[in-house]
Amino acid sequence: MKSLAVYGMLSEGRMNNVKSLVGALALVFFVSGCATDRSLSPPPSGEKVTFIIKTPEELKPSAMRVMYRSAKCQRVTHDAHGQPRRVDGKNLYEGRFELSGETGMYQTELFLNGGGACEWRLSNVVFSVVHRNPQNFGKGVVSGAGAEVIVTFDHNNPQLRVSTPVPVTGSEVNVVKDLYPWIKESFISGYIKRLGLSGKDGGDYTYYAPQARNVYFEPVLHSGFVVTSVAPKKHVIGDFIGFHYPDGTVESDGRSEPDFEKLQKIRLDAEAKK
Repeated sequence: MKSLAVYGMLSEGRMNNVKSLVGALALVFFVSGCATDRSLSPPPSGEKVTFIIKTPEELKPSAMRVMYRSAKCQRVTHDAHGQPRRVDGKNLYEGRFELSGETGMYQTELFLNGGGACEWRLSNVVFSVVHRNPQNFGKGVVSGAGAEVIVTFDHNNPQLRVSTPVPVTGSEVNVVKDLYPWIKESFISGYIKRLGLSGKDGGDYTYYAPQARNVYFEPVLHSGFVVTSVAPKKHVIGDFIGFHYPDGTVESDGRSEPDFEKLQKIRLDAEAKK
């Protein structure tokens, strides 16, 4: 009787293994035989968009976030009321800029037509620059948020939306912006000091440019004009971030980012006196 029980247990185990194997084979068949291949496959001779960053030595580009969308391979999402709706499918990956030895600029190219069974099309691109050496601004200073450029090529919402897109007509997008080193000191949830970049509109620039074929970004860093922010050490109503500007003034008026126009005036006044 004992041997029969053991045999029964072994037989049951074998049956479970067989069922698992059949299920796995069915899944493989479904994926390979029925599901649409969602990979990108741009035609080699397809039209491209060129991205160029001209940056000072202190800055470097971070990874580029690229999104393609497909009206053919749609996906189901839900609205605020829980009702399902179909939207364009998305394919997201990270790209990299390469430094050109000839121009000294960072450059990369992206296909407009992503190809593949889903007929992917370039939807939006997010790229940024950050400071190369945050430790130059003091012991323990780490890298923080940089200046970000978002370019959208269709009417879908971009993967990151921080401002209303500026419409651009034609094939050229030229972005030249003044930036200032911004040291951010925080205490709540652990002390940390980060180095970011302060610019107009928060240092994030969004463009709607469906015809763009050349995107040029030139961040102009004014390293000699550093702004520092010191956050409150506790959550107290009425306590705000204090901003220490390069002319020695301190302001704490409820804003969460430095006053860009004030920084511009401080720099221009200082340059005029030279």
